[in-house]
Formats: sequence, structure tokens, C-alpha cells
Amino acid sequence: MSRLPTCKGKEAVKAFRKNGWVLARYIDDHFILKKQGERYLLSIPDHNPIKKGTLRRLIRDAGLSIDYFVKLLGKNK
Repeated sequence: MSRLPTCKGKEAVKAFRKNGWVLARYIDDHFILKKQGERYLLSIPDHNPIKKGTLRRLIRDAGLSIDYFVKLLGKNK
């Protein structure tokens, strides 16, 4: 299993968009993403960096594995 990398909010948004999530709106320093057929909205803070627990929860809510998210992120360390 890959280690969870640190990333900025904007980097996380780009990675989730590669997986089909769409930016719905930007409210109070948070990107709100939605995806057709998904139960959850993702609320990604525009922080540098995003806390690891928050990022892990977003990945889980999106139904992704950490390995796949790292691949979408493009950080192959």
C-alpha cells in the first residue's frame, strides 16, 4: 500500500476531477465536488497542505484506494 502523500487542496481537486468528479461550487475556502451516481459531495479544503486524516476520509468517501489516488495525483514516490 502506498503512503498517503501531502498535497494542496487544488492538487486534490485535480486528482478527483480525473476520476470524474465535477466542481459544483467554491464556498468559504472549500471546493465542493459532485459526481453523477455518487451518494456524497466532497468538500475539499483549500489548504496547504490538507491534513492527512481529512484527505484519507475524502479518498474513502470517493470510493478510491490510496494507491489509485496517488496515481491520479501523479506523485509516484
